[in-house]
This record gives sequence, structure tokens and C-alpha cells, in this order.
Amino acid sequence: MSNLHENSIIIDGLNISKFERSVFEDMRKGGVTAVNCTVSVWESFQKTVDNIAEMKQQIREYSEILTLVRTTADIHRAKKENKTGIIFGFQNAHAFEDNLGYIEAFKDLGVNVVQLCYNTQNLVGTGCYERDGGLSGYGREVIQEMNRVGVMVDLSHVGGKTSSEAIAASKKPVCYSHCCPSGLKEHPRNKSDEQLKEIADAGGFVGVTMFAPFLRRGPDATVEDYIEAIGYVVNLIGEDQVGIGTDFTQGYSTEFFDWITHDKGRYRQLTNFGKVVNPEGIRTIGEFPNLTAAMERAGWSETRIRKIMGENWVRVFGEVWNV
Repeated sequence: MSNLHENSIIIDGLNISKFERSVFEDMRKGGVTAVNCTVSVWESFQKTVDNIAEMKQQIREYSEILTLVRTTADIHRAKKENKTGIIFGFQNAHAFEDNLGYIEAFKDLGVNVVQLCYNTQNLVGTGCYERDGGLSGYGREVIQEMNRVGVMVDLSHVGGKTSSEAIAASKKPVCYSHCCPSGLKEHPRNKSDEQLKEIADAGGFVGVTMFAPFLRRGPDATVEDYIEAIGYVVNLIGEDQVGIGTDFTQGYSTEFFDWITHDKGRYRQLTNFGKVVNPEGIRTIGEFPNLTAAMERAGWSETRIRKIMGENWVRVFGEVWNV
């Protein structure tokens, strides 16, 4: 692990791995300071509360390596104590059901990032695999309430029209926590140059993913291909509004991908990624230092590397979380 990696704040803007001891230990091995961990996709309010309770129990049980992140000060504390800070995030607003009051209730439980929709339509708006009717009236109220209590709006899987309307409706920065540019590869989940500029122009943020099906060379991708995708976005919108959002799925078997590629986890199959292999060089979370090393090999400045590996995320989290 290089000194630069060791001394930097490293933030992963999206991780949906099978959260258990081995995965958390790999986060420590990789020097990850804080990570947005998905605790809800299609789960109901009640099931999501169960997931959060389970994660909190793990954070207590493994308190020598983990800590809960509610504030940016918690991220700095995690770095100082050589722990990994766990940020609770949703990949769907489904758990809010039709109750605006649940948003503050989840914020009180520690939820700090919520993606408005997964791949299809919900009460808030529409995902990227469906005809996009835009943000609903309820969706506008959801964004207002998320702004008020300090929960970040994530638009990674959200359809183009719903995204544009959410960017316009939010008084605080919003993000694509994990996406790739369609300028390098056309894919329903990738974002066009126009979409990337639109979110950046509104003070928003882009976390670039290394999910191989979205990268230019797909399953043949290496860590250099991931750097290419990050570099593309940086060249488009500048180095201050870009970070990392790996979309790691470590520890899961094919059943998980079968669940996640079906609408609501049960019905129509929307996508079929086949066997998902992370880019060579960063196959596991423990290999995170290879990402910093690849940025150094690409000739990026230390300042740029520190920003993209974590400092940018900390700044924008601070703007949104009210703390």
C-alpha cells in the first residue's frame, strides 16, 4: 500500500456486497475509510428496519474495525482510528412507501443516501429500464423532505427525465453514486455527456463505477479501463465533482444477480449480465490500493488522486447532510 493511499481518505460511494465479517475485513485491508452500504432495494419499511438493525449489530460486534457514519466528522474519526465507516444507503425509495414521515425516521436511524428508483417505476419516479414519465408529485415532496432532513438524493439507476426533474427540484447537490459514461459504452445504465454535465452544472456529483458490463471492454476490463472511465468523466466535468462508487457485490452467488436483475426481485427479468467479473487488478475490496497506484501510473497529480479517492465525497456529503 503506497503512502498516498495510506494517508488519503478513501470513500466508496456504493457497495452492495454480502455484508459479513470477511467483507468488512477486506475493507480494512483495502484501506477504505468509509463506504455507502446498500441496506434496502425492494424491501418494505419493516424489512429495511430489520436490515438496519442487523447492520448495526455487526458494527457493534466488529467495533474494532467498523464505525457508523452519521456525519462527515465520523468519516474523519474513522480515518484517525483506522476503522471503516459504514454509511447506510438505499438503492430505491420503496421503503419510504407512501409516508413522507418515514424519511426523517430513516435519517434518525442513520440513513444518509437514497436512490430514488431502482430499474423500474415506483411512487417517486421511473428507473432507466422503463418508459420514463418523470418525477411524480409525491416524488417532489420526497426530494424536499430529503433536502430538509439531510439525506442525499442518488439518481444512478433513475431514468433520464426523472433524473433531470430531480436535479432541478433539489435545493441540495444530488449524485450519481455509481455510473459510467455512455461516451465510452452505450448502455441503458450509463449516462450521456449531457446528463453528466447537467448534474455537475447543478453542483451535483458523479461516482464512477467499475461494474464491468458498463465499462468499454466489459469482462476483459482491467483497473486501467476503470481509470479510463474516471478520466473521461473528469475531462468532461472537472476533478472536483467526481469520485469512486465501485458497486462491489463481493460474497454473492449467482442467486443474488438473479434477484437483482428481476423487477421487484421477483418478476420480469430486465437484464442478464451473465457472470460478472470485476476488472483485473481490483477484483476484491482488499485490492483498493491498486486503484490509487493506477492513478499514479496514469500521471495524475496527488491533489487530483486525493480528491477523487475520497475528499470530493466528504465535501459534498457535508453540503447535504446538514452536519
